[in-house]
Amino acid sequence: MHPVTPMQPTPTVLVVDDEPSIVDALSKVLEKEQLAVLTAGNGHEALEVLRRQRIDVMVTDLRMPGMGGDDLLKAAKAIVPEVEVIVMTAYGTVEAAVEAMKRGAYDFIAKPLKRAQVVASVRKALDKVALVAENSKLRAQLAAATYREIVGNSQVMRATLEIARQAANSTATVLLLGESGTGKELLARYIHAHSPRASRPFIPVNCAALPETILESELFGHEKGAFTGAVRNREGRFVEAHTGTLFLDEIAEVTAPVQVKLLRALQEGEVEPVGGRTLKVDFRLVCATNRDLVEEVKSGGFREDLFYRINVIPIRIPPLRDRIEDVPLLAEHFLRVYATKHGKGVGQFADEALHTMGNYGWPGNVRELENAVERAVVLCKGSRIGVEDLPPELRDPQAPNGRQITFSVGTRIEEIERRMIVETLKFTRGDKRLAADLLGIATRTIYRKLESGFVSVADPGADRRPQTGAAPAGTGDAAGDSDEILH
Repeated sequence: MHPVTPMQPTPTVLVVDDEPSIVDALSKVLEKEQLAVLTAGNGHEALEVLRRQRIDVMVTDLRMPGMGGDDLLKAAKAIVPEVEVIVMTAYGTVEAAVEAMKRGAYDFIAKPLKRAQVVASVRKALDKVALVAENSKLRAQLAAATYREIVGNSQVMRATLEIARQAANSTATVLLLGESGTGKELLARYIHAHSPRASRPFIPVNCAALPETILESELFGHEKGAFTGAVRNREGRFVEAHTGTLFLDEIAEVTAPVQVKLLRALQEGEVEPVGGRTLKVDFRLVCATNRDLVEEVKSGGFREDLFYRINVIPIRIPPLRDRIEDVPLLAEHFLRVYATKHGKGVGQFADEALHTMGNYGWPGNVRELENAVERAVVLCKGSRIGVEDLPPELRDPQAPNGRQITFSVGTRIEEIERRMIVETLKFTRGDKRLAADLLGIATRTIYRKLESGFVSVADPGADRRPQTGAAPAGTGDAAGDSDEILH
């Protein structure tokens, strides 16, 4: 069999068995395949090796004194999720080997061992390791290729980015503070992209978009059968972010029970899946909120000890009205983006249009500016955007869209509440976070009203989340939020 092209560094295989003769025989076979081989006589020794050295494939006996192969598999995956595990088993324990594969083992080899079978299984496992590594590299390259530098040259924004760059080089927890639409997720991605973990996963989670009933399972994972509907094991977002960055948006929406588990994860570096055993994880945490956490702590809505854990490096993102000199740069950037996207020959703004945008307060911040420019690009009939192409609320800030809501005496409170939510969602163009800010309620309240049908799906601007589950974690509230630019 011709050898595959070796990875850099040389692929390393860990052989684990309590019988020295088997360890010795396997070592010789694999070394002849030009592989680096390490050995361990039991599960505990194997875990020590995994903690101090990179292992690509682990070949382990299923039946060993003390820690068996099944327990070793679980522990190994917790320490190094990317390691591929091959279990060796006697004919009488093939069913157990199949169960091990269901729990994450790559393959099993029946005893007595045959050289060709061992080599073939290890080679296939190494091919998978190489493929996963290559995919990870390509994803990192794609992210780098599509990553857009933050637009803006105001003094306050430059100061914010300088703090973010300094924070990126550390492993300290970062708390991003700012109004809805300022670009907190983009700054979190900026911190990740400039950190030593840039090539590792970035896992965003919108805590407000996840129903309370599944938030714990989404974050920490669950074991099969842990609750009704848990038909298979699920890795939580903490495990997905292992060696990378976990971004928890809307952290103030996390419920009290989940806050306790989150605090433990930060203090101990370990998570406990629902119905499962504790796992060690290595993650860098970045949080964000548009709420005043100090006031939340005073009111009892947020744990004080958790607040101090996440408030290591607070970074306040300035609202757009505090860096109004960046509006022309942002507007021209979005003009280029959406003129290309929609195939429009729009190349510039009229001076009066830029002046109008500069005098507007931008309650929705950069996201609102982006939506306004896209709308203007789509509706513009010429090659230059004029004031008439801008949204009505920009042309007459004192009467946004000329919209007023009136109610007859005796209107039921439920109807007033429903109409207020619907009209506010229309005004914010479906941006639930901004709507919640304007109404003075929690973002989760709006999601709950949408899910329950209190606000009908037929109500314009009140797009309901899919009923098959929670909205994808990290997804923004307004259309196109995933492309928002913090600038």
